[in-house]
Amino acid sequence: MKPAPFTYHDPSTPEEAVALLAQHEDAKLLAGGQSLMPMLNMRFVVPDHVIDLNNVAGLSGVTDTGEALQIGAMTRQRDLMRDDAVRARTPIIPEALENVGHFQTRNRGTIGGSLCHLDPAAELPCLMAVYDAMLTAHGPDGAREIPFAEWPLAYMIPTLGPDELLTTIRVPYWGAGHGYGFVEFARRHGDFAIIAVAALLEVENGTIRRAAISIGGADVRPIRLTEAETALVGAAANTETFKAAAEIARGIDAMSDAYVTSAYRQRLAATLTERALVKAGERANGSA
Repeated sequence: MKPAPFTYHDPSTPEEAVALLAQHEDAKLLAGGQSLMPMLNMRFVVPDHVIDLNNVAGLSGVTDTGEALQIGAMTRQRDLMRDDAVRARTPIIPEALENVGHFQTRNRGTIGGSLCHLDPAAELPCLMAVYDAMLTAHGPDGAREIPFAEWPLAYMIPTLGPDELLTTIRVPYWGAGHGYGFVEFARRHGDFAIIAVAALLEVENGTIRRAAISIGGADVRPIRLTEAETALVGAAANTETFKAAAEIARGIDAMSDAYVTSAYRQRLAATLTERALVKAGERANGSA
């Protein structure tokens, strides 16, 4: 490590961390460090203060409330993959996390760190979008709740005040036996996705009763495919329905970069949406 000099802070309570943020203007929060540490090393960021959250009490763990999962922002990605409540209630989360980096990064990376870093191609923001998660932030004036739809403000910028700290994420359940599918395409396993798709379906007697689709990697924030969701509800859960819904994904606004064009992302979005829906449909119908 060869970062620029900074002052290190090691708070033990959320209130102490918030006070440090309010006191120091140019400060960065250190969670798992899987994004911040390389950026410090390469001096992409040069903060005057680094506030370490790893010894702050009460910021990690998963609680099953009966209606939702309450996840502490400092919960490690590996712990999410192994947690019994997560695997039973929101099984798409462990499935998607298999695509995040490698086991070493998942051992340290946190859910809150990923959501605050807010890389457009990261898997966890895509998942929180499909679940309509509710985020809680603490600041000098207390706590406030932020629907995930309002969380992305701009490219890699969440709607989090400079003196606020993300503390918990509330992920509501879907019905027992719902179908789920997560599919992504990356240049190599462990790389950020060029396109990722998360799909949830509730099916009753072969008819879709509820649907949610989120696309990551296409834009600066995850895209909810609301038009396709509306078209799916009331339709038969079959390959023809899924293919028609996936074609709607071909019309999304997608960005270009040094690696791929917007047209390529649109084509991937259509293909992967169909695959995610097929997988979700098979699971909802009990055939997978």
